[in-house]
Amino acid sequence: MAKMATKIALGYPLDELQNPLTGNTYASFEPALDYVVVKFPRWPFDKFPDAERKLGTKMKATGEVMAIDRSLEGAFQKAVASLDQTIPKLKADELMGHLQQPTDLRYFALLELLRMGETVENLQTATGIDLFYLHTLKNLTDMEQQIQSYSIDQLPQSLLKQAKLFSFTDAAIAQLMNVSEEEITQLRKEYKITPSYKMVDTCAAEFEAATNYVYATYAGVNEITPLPQGKKALIVGSGPIRIGQGVEFDYSAVKAIESLKKLGWTTVMINNNPETVSTDYETADRLYFEPVTAEVIASIVEHEQIDLVFTQYGGQTAINIAEELEKLDLPLAGVKVDVLEALEDRERFYAALKELDIPHIPGSVCHTFDEAVSAASQYTYPLLCRPSYVIGGQGMMTVNKEQELKQALIQTDERHYPIVLDQFMTGKEVEVDLAADGKQVFIPEIIEHIEPAGVHSGDSMAVFPSQLPDKVKEKIYSFAEKIVNYFNYKGIMNIQFLLTDDAVYVLEVNPRASRTVPIVSKVSGTSLIDLATKILVNELPSPLGDLPEPVFEHIAVKYPLFSFHAMPELDHKLGPNMKSTGEGMCIGSSVEEAMSKVFAALPNVYLDKDVCFIEDYELDVPMTTLGFKDWLETKEASIYVNTAHTEEAKQKRVQALKYGIEVFSEKDTFKAYLDGLNAKGTMPVSLPGSQKEGVHAG
Repeated sequence: MAKMATKIALGYPLDELQNPLTGNTYASFEPALDYVVVKFPRWPFDKFPDAERKLGTKMKATGEVMAIDRSLEGAFQKAVASLDQTIPKLKADELMGHLQQPTDLRYFALLELLRMGETVENLQTATGIDLFYLHTLKNLTDMEQQIQSYSIDQLPQSLLKQAKLFSFTDAAIAQLMNVSEEEITQLRKEYKITPSYKMVDTCAAEFEAATNYVYATYAGVNEITPLPQGKKALIVGSGPIRIGQGVEFDYSAVKAIESLKKLGWTTVMINNNPETVSTDYETADRLYFEPVTAEVIASIVEHEQIDLVFTQYGGQTAINIAEELEKLDLPLAGVKVDVLEALEDRERFYAALKELDIPHIPGSVCHTFDEAVSAASQYTYPLLCRPSYVIGGQGMMTVNKEQELKQALIQTDERHYPIVLDQFMTGKEVEVDLAADGKQVFIPEIIEHIEPAGVHSGDSMAVFPSQLPDKVKEKIYSFAEKIVNYFNYKGIMNIQFLLTDDAVYVLEVNPRASRTVPIVSKVSGTSLIDLATKILVNELPSPLGDLPEPVFEHIAVKYPLFSFHAMPELDHKLGPNMKSTGEGMCIGSSVEEAMSKVFAALPNVYLDKDVCFIEDYELDVPMTTLGFKDWLETKEASIYVNTAHTEEAKQKRVQALKYGIEVFSEKDTFKAYLDGLNAKGTMPVSLPGSQKEGVHAG
């Protein structure tokens, strides 16, 4: 659309603009679609269960998925499968409430009411939703009941075929029948029920099309022949944007595709997020717009005869299904699942660190509620309660007493056990992104967080390159190299550390691309994704052999962005559970200059004392003499500083946010703002290597 709109703006008429999907029709030709698309929002309420779930004119979704199929039933099912989240259990007496004042759970409440026997007519009266859509949902619940009425030995081929036409996954059918997913997959293959692949061509196959934009369906015959023989790579995408997993993984996927193409590989992309560059049909050699699940990936690998499947660039979504993919004997690029588990499993990871003589935070791995309560008694509160296999610190919290721990454990999903209980320690957090070939390690530099330990890395401001002493840097580099060599790790990795006055501790290792990879790569002028990709395809000699150390002429500051306006009822006091929905970066010749650019939209407290209201601690900073409530009403009110953990402090922060005031909940963040005021002017700064880009006078 953007390409066509640009050409129209330049004066081209529609009948002169060729349709890039078909290659032989024009934009003046009315599209004909033989498929249906469902767009489904991805809300952050799994991160914020206490937030107001009611939907209205204010957008609360952080992302969305898109699904394509030949039926509306199938497209709805694919969209839900693409959300990559567990739907909470709904109480029977609350179902109608989700409809009368619509919430993010309205779709699932409708399905549950239909399962309980509610009529589509009553639901139409209660919601105003068109009967067409309600009958579509009724078809799904009717299918569930039919499936449940059979044992696996009696399940008719025609019914299994119809279930797959409605995009019921093998896992969903297995759950309905109380059998294993493998049994359903085996039966489906015996019945020769396999997906067909069709083209998104905008002309309903009326004309021949030239696109490689593909979706799967169980309706009709296959229209897509495998890409020509040669080295083929499948890049697993990260799905919808959500807190903790955003466009940084799209960056990684696109850069991997570019690197693979340069190396002579044919690239195939699977993802379901319509907002990304990786789902532009012109990025990879072929795009499969599908849910990122093991069942779907296995079918694509078989159809295309894929040589390598890349899971390091798809965030936690891709890493979490790596075990399933390996069990299916799919050719994973790089590290084996046993290594992934050794890095994710705290017991095995701590044992490895002990063998390597690398300090880690004292902690225990707990597999049950009782284990966690018992283990906590061995430590002094506060403790950091950390679920397994999550991103963005979901469910992670600092607990200050046993009652808080018990409440946190009650709210933890079973799939996130074992729980890790770590002794909470104060200090500075730093992290590194690296590329490794099993022996050699390349670390451009260290990322130094501004806020103290206990604030999630995604919510912390950070300086790159770091301003740490060389002695500390050398220890961090040494620990990283030891970990890589011990696990014979190949590809890209992120390691987080805690620095105290007298020690360097390893906090965790992420065996994948992280959210800071774009920043590190752009500022250092060295693409970590390119290096990792060459290593993962066994490019020889190793690209790390003669790699020069980057030379930094400027300093970058990464800063988080929060969607406070969407959920102002929440206290956005920073902590271990990530809250930011995006980030930005500013560059300067000094840390102060970069900071001044970050906070350029805020007024200078030294020039007008009434812009600022500070609580909790004393600083030599001018501030208003008005009371809090009176100050909120003034037009000068711009900056509110409150770092306390009390209920009163929470309510004041919430109130300030509702007035559109910038709230600082950490002393170090406010100090960074003050440091920026000391900058001696600012100048535009370009990224390394970008000076050659742009328009040149001829």
